[in-house]
This record gives sequence, C-alpha cells and structure tokens, in this order.
Amino acid sequence: MPLDLSYDDPASDVLLDPATGVRRSILPGGVRLLTQTDRSVRSATIGLWLPVGSRDETPAHAGSTHVLEHLLFKGTRRRSAMDIATAFDEVGGDSNAITAKEHTLYFGRVRSTDLPMAVDVLTDMITASLLEDEALATEREVILEELAMAEDDPGDIGYETFLADVLGPDTPIGRPVGGTPASVEALTIDDVRTHFAEHYRPGNLVVTAVGDLDHDDLAGMLQTGLRRGGWELAAGALPKRRPRTAQPEPSGAGLLAAPADVASLAPHRLDRPSEQNHIYLGGQGLTALSEDRHALSVLMSILGGGMSSRLFQTIREDRGLAYSVYSFSAGYHDAGLFGMYAACRPGRTTQVVELLAEELARMGEQGIDDLELSRAKGQITGSFALGLEDTSSRMGRLGTLELVHGRYTSVDETLRCIGAVGTDDVSALASRLAGSFSTRVEVGPES
Repeated sequence: MPLDLSYDDPASDVLLDPATGVRRSILPGGVRLLTQTDRSVRSATIGLWLPVGSRDETPAHAGSTHVLEHLLFKGTRRRSAMDIATAFDEVGGDSNAITAKEHTLYFGRVRSTDLPMAVDVLTDMITASLLEDEALATEREVILEELAMAEDDPGDIGYETFLADVLGPDTPIGRPVGGTPASVEALTIDDVRTHFAEHYRPGNLVVTAVGDLDHDDLAGMLQTGLRRGGWELAAGALPKRRPRTAQPEPSGAGLLAAPADVASLAPHRLDRPSEQNHIYLGGQGLTALSEDRHALSVLMSILGGGMSSRLFQTIREDRGLAYSVYSFSAGYHDAGLFGMYAACRPGRTTQVVELLAEELARMGEQGIDDLELSRAKGQITGSFALGLEDTSSRMGRLGTLELVHGRYTSVDETLRCIGAVGTDDVSALASRLAGSFSTRVEVGPES
C-alpha cells in the first residue's frame, strides 16, 4: 500500500520499501533524504530538489528561477565556474539542472567512488554561490539565446502557447518557465538574490539518490557540505511543504463536444515561415494527484501513444494526412491539461482537426475494446519498468513521489493501479475530456 510520508516526526527515519531498499530520513534543518541502495551497479545518481519553480515567481520577476539555476554554475566562494565545469568532466560523470513550473532540480551522475565529490560540488552550489552582477550580465545573454532558440522551433513555441492558453497566460502556472525576453532583461542581481534567499533553505531541500551508496554515509556528507556552505541545520526542524489548492477537473459539460464544433474553434495563430501547420488541440485535464491519473495514462496510450494508437492509424496510416501525430497530457498539483498534436500541410488543417476531436469523442461514445486495453497496459507497464533500469530514472521517481505526491508508492503498487483500470474507466474519462475542448493553437505559414 502507499505509505504516507510523515511531516510531524523530526526523527523520522523509515525503510519505505524493504524489498528494494528505499529509505527516507529527515535530517537536521528539515532536509529530506531518500535513497535506494543498489549494489549491482558501480555508479550513483544524486538529485537536489527545491520545491520552487516558475509558478512561484511574481510577474515582475518572471524567469528568475531559471536565471538563478544558470547562475549557480558560475562560481562559489570555493570554486570558479571552470572548477564546477571540470569537476564532473574529469571523472567521466555528468551534471546538469532543470527548472520546471513547480520545482528546480540539480543533479549529478558519477562512479560511486566519486559520490563525495558530487555531493560537495552540488551542496556548494546551492548554498554558497556568489551570484555576481557580472555573471548575470553574461548569462542573461545565454538565456536570451535559449529563448530565441525556442521561438525558432514551431514545436516549442506552439506547446508553450498551448499551455499558457489552457492554464491562463496571466496566471503563475501559465507563464513560460524561462520568462520572456523583456522580463529577463529587467531582472537585476538583487532580484535573483532575493529569490535565492527566500527559497533556498534547509526545510525546502529534498535529496534523492540511487546506486552503489550507503544512506548514512550520504546523510553525513550532505550535512557537512550544507554546513560548509553556511546553512544552519537545526536539530528537530521539520520540512516545509507548499500548500496548493486543486482546481475542479473537467466535468464533460463543455459546449464543444461535437468534432465539427471543435473544428470551428477559433485558433490562436502564430505565423511562421514553415511548410507545415503545427496544430495543438485540447483543454483542461487532470491534476497530478487525480484518482483518475492511471486511467488517463491508458487513455493517452490508446488515443495517441504509439504507432498502434488510434490517431496514428487514422490520420497517418489510413489517410496519410500527417507524419507526426500524438496525444499528450501534463499534471500539476492543482491543474492539468490534455491535448493532441499533428503537423500537416495548411490545406489539410480543418480535416485533421476534425479527426483529432472525432477520435476522442468516439472513445467516449463507443468505448474501447479489451484488446486495446491490454495493449495499452502492456505499453505503459513495460516502458515504466524498463525506464527504471537506470539510476537516474529511479532518482527522479523518488523526487517526484516526495514533492508531488507526499507518499511513497512501490513499483509493484503502481503496476497494480494501472492493471486495475477497466474499459469503462477509460471511456468515461474520454467522454469527460471530449466535452472539455477549449484551446486550439496553430503555428505555421500565413493563411
């Protein structure tokens, strides 16, 4: 059964999964440490997570989380930017960082013998970075190039626009993770330092690690590194948790249930000099905590999750209307979305949009058969199990369970939840989503 993760016991130290060796401790300062020891490998992957993302910024400081992530690689009191860059290179490891809407992650993968180095470098970065104005001036240009690169990619700009339109372009969760060129240009080093001081605290930190490691040894390394960087790790301090209120999920009571109605939905057009029209179609979906999230996974697999999916077979194989076509979903603490994507020549747009909507509506009206259900479950469980063969994937899963779900669920329990999804669950959810279309985004040449 899923095991609730305690936030009341400062001495919490629990073996969450005896079968796989997953263990969780609350260290001094409220730092949370989750590990899985695997002696069959000679490497380890470690991630340092902060539950702060682009949605936690003020409008005036949009993009500050992403800018801060870049600046933490630009030098600390003990290391130069080159020292940080070479620390992992010279041992054949790798390190990087990710800024998302609801978290920031700094991670490294090394041989197990080099884990002390990885812990020292990463803790140094998140505690003692210099955050200098000169570094901001240089890195600002790099980030502006990153934003420009995304603007040049029809897929990137279309997806970001779709997310903003569904979630609300003027809401924190709807804003782009990297901010805008204008907001990045306006950021000062004081803005970044304020953001750092507010969020980079012991009670916010979650550390997950998987591989050839010892939990207690790693706990000691972490405390040493964090204290060396200047953090005070008070005994008995508890973790902090950011509350978020979930929004109502789609009820299926929308006005655009008919494919023809969906095709008439006015598109948000982004004119780009391309040969194809890139289409994004969908609306509000399920939160990351929804009880129907496993049914959604099955639905997405059947609808547009591979070469045997309905969208691929109908739009590409049967009619030859597109090369790339698929469905997707995204879930957050308090919001979610679903969508379908296809790229086609402009003259085929209306027909493709109708077919996208038609397939989802048909799933709701006529249901799915047992063979589709079995095939989808096989695809999901197989890819899930295979994806956890490497230490990086397992490290990421532990972080997601801690930050998003607040409870540990074993791999076997997750597989059982997927296995429990029935045909009626999928068709009922498809019916709800088919009545929730709200957004159509197109990126392509002027019509």
